[in-house]
Amino acid sequence: MAYEGSCHCGAVTYEVEGDIPGEAMSCNCSHCRRKGFLLSFVPIDRFRLKSGAGKLKSYQFHKHNIDHQFCTDCGCQGFAVGTGPDGSKMAAVNLRCVPEADLDALNIQKVDGASF
Repeated sequence: MAYEGSCHCGAVTYEVEGDIPGEAMSCNCSHCRRKGFLLSFVPIDRFRLKSGAGKLKSYQFHKHNIDHQFCTDCGCQGFAVGTGPDGSKMAAVNLRCVPEADLDALNIQKVDGASF
């Protein structure tokens, strides 16, 4: 099973192998708080960019550990890539960009990223 996500204009699309998660992370760091992300982290080999590679722009801040990817047409950030605490490559999927995700049913895990 897999689920799909996209930016607002549809230029950037991606697919994640597996079921839509039942929980997401809400971080209060300066970036996530302003954008309202609901993130789910998956191993990079379960993430596949389907279209729009040429439309992506990267943004990094603080320790530059996460490569925040956003569409240069609509500005929407559907995912980021980075390295997990154990050193493995990860994709942070913004579940707000997954149309089939039931956001109201998610178990939200709050993370104090402002203290990192």
